[in-house]
Amino acid sequence: MDTENSTFETTEMLADFLASTPLLSESWRLCNLATQNSPVGFVANQVGSIGYLAFSGTLFVSGSDPSFKNLVCLPERDGAGNHLFVPLHDKNEGEEPVMVQGALLRIFENMYSNPSFRNQISTLVEASKSVIFTGHSIGGTTASLAALWLLSHLQSNFANLSVLCITYGSPLLGNETLSRAILRERWGGKFCHVVSKYDLMPRILFAPLDTIGPHIKLLLKFWHLYMTSPQCGPLDVPRNEEFIVVIFQFVLSHLRGLVEAGEEAVTGMFRPFGNYLFCSGDGAICVDNAAAVIKMMYLLLETGSPSCSIEDHLKYGDNVGRISSQFLEKKSFMLGELPESRYEAGVALALQSLGISSQEPVAGPAEDCLQAARRMGRTPNLNCANLAIKLSKINPYRAEIEWYKALCDRSDDQMGYYDSFKQRGASKRDSKVNLNRHKLARFWDNVINLFESNQLPHDFHRHGKWVYSSQFYKLLVEPLDIAEYYRTGMHRSKGHYINHGRERRYQIFDRWWKGRNVRDEDNTRSKFASLTQDTCFWAKVEEARGLLDDVRSTRDQRHSALLWEKIDCFAIYAKTLVEAKEVSIDVVAKNSSYSLWLIDYNEMKLQMLQFRPQFSSFMNGEIVP
Repeated sequence: MDTENSTFETTEMLADFLASTPLLSESWRLCNLATQNSPVGFVANQVGSIGYLAFSGTLFVSGSDPSFKNLVCLPERDGAGNHLFVPLHDKNEGEEPVMVQGALLRIFENMYSNPSFRNQISTLVEASKSVIFTGHSIGGTTASLAALWLLSHLQSNFANLSVLCITYGSPLLGNETLSRAILRERWGGKFCHVVSKYDLMPRILFAPLDTIGPHIKLLLKFWHLYMTSPQCGPLDVPRNEEFIVVIFQFVLSHLRGLVEAGEEAVTGMFRPFGNYLFCSGDGAICVDNAAAVIKMMYLLLETGSPSCSIEDHLKYGDNVGRISSQFLEKKSFMLGELPESRYEAGVALALQSLGISSQEPVAGPAEDCLQAARRMGRTPNLNCANLAIKLSKINPYRAEIEWYKALCDRSDDQMGYYDSFKQRGASKRDSKVNLNRHKLARFWDNVINLFESNQLPHDFHRHGKWVYSSQFYKLLVEPLDIAEYYRTGMHRSKGHYINHGRERRYQIFDRWWKGRNVRDEDNTRSKFASLTQDTCFWAKVEEARGLLDDVRSTRDQRHSALLWEKIDCFAIYAKTLVEAKEVSIDVVAKNSSYSLWLIDYNEMKLQMLQFRPQFSSFMNGEIVP
């Protein structure tokens, strides 16, 4: 990748797309209509193949906390058990729960419980190729939740519909876990938050507002009056009102603290997600990195004033009207002054789009912010590319293990892959395979460490290349790990493998594989699988062997009955896998652990039938491979 490429590649593409279409103007028109004229709090409209749903900016829940301070868990399902936001709860170990602002969630839940709302959504989905959710102010968070709900619904139903959410001056919605979950689902590009240069509302939840709750009430009352009463005439903000100054200074102070603290201050707090289109009278700039969004919010607010921060929340109509022409003009302005570096030129154009000249004190920090966003944006993808190179270098280790398996499965001793490794000697070939097993484990443990420390793309575990590579590794190597576990007697000191010895990486890869967005298909096999599809199958065989030993040693008939119930369950499960050919041919090898266990199992059942007729209720007949 050319190091001179613009930092604004994807974000500027989105901004150019919005600026060159009527999406911004139409969505803003509907936001105004919903705020001023809709008794139900939303307006739906169909324009060709595009369906719009706009939410009022004055939505309110009776009794909700005006300080907006309470974070609550985002529900997975509604009261009837229907899915709401299930995909967003597939979080990594150790992450906080997905949480959103409580009062804003209640507004959406009230909307969702309205049959008219869901009927309108169904109508739009059936008639449209694209659905756009939009909202101003608090209506923007309702639009975001509605978009997340529809995206979750479409994913579970494998529906193909384009969804976009455009908000104007929307407050923050949820915590960092929500932001990460949206990135993991690859939904970040479906959200565009338009933010005026000084608007206080998108920044207000960065501060703990419980101490200035009465001031927030006055501010919301002021905004709502102007939003619902266009006849009020020109906007006139009382510049000396104390509550405006208090809120402005309070939010600015906490934003400054967040920027100075960096990433350490994020945990448990509100976090941006999606793309942010910062706009002013001079143009607009689009940023998609959360840390850069926070810093840009602070730097822009620092150049404003208390009155500007209130006025800007009500000026989106003016800014939307300018964005298209301003974007076109910025393509050719200042041609004689642009730096030779394409990247530096991009930064200069971006800053001027926000009305920041190079002479202003804030210009330097703003430029640093954009440069940092570029580095942070590129680093995970570069790490991913480097991992791909390393993956190609370890493929020979995997190939040698595959070759070893093929030799074991064709061996005259007819023990198969698992038992050959478990009973291996000191040959050079066996030692090499064991060494390769350790090398592959180190590689995949490193992959997981990079992913969990946020050094890889947030949706890394959804990339087909890595999902299928990790699954193949698990299918090939975990049987060897199980063999080593029982070969060395670890089950005697720690317990059986599945609950006490299984490596964490395999559990993570299980989740990656189950998280694929694929339909269930009929995969009837005509021959045995190349690798046993249940990677813990051999651990279950070992447990079943232990259960048979326990049956032999117990004299308690009740305990024996419980043991036989477990043994029979495994026998039926194994028979099902074998008949469906979901196992590798080494499972049914003549001298494999499973084949020998099956002989032992059937002999013990026969003995019980002959000498212990009181156990006949546990006899299901002989099971053969």
